[in-house]
Amino acid sequence: MGHARKVTANIPEDVLENAQRLTGKGITLTLVEGLKALDRNARLSALRRLRGKVEFDLDLDRTRR
Repeated sequence: MGHARKVTANIPEDVLENAQRLTGKGITLTLVEGLKALDRNARLSALRRLRGKVEFDLDLDRTRR
């Protein structure tokens, strides 16, 4: 996991229990997975905003050689 930071958070019990049930993991790993999912979703949204705005010239035949 790399460097870790200990935090205290008040999380609604039902939300945490549901998240743990979905992940099948303990509290820490469930929270890490959730935070990673938020990051992944933000990155995908940024990529979606670029759709149709990025132009590039690619010769598929040439790249396959």
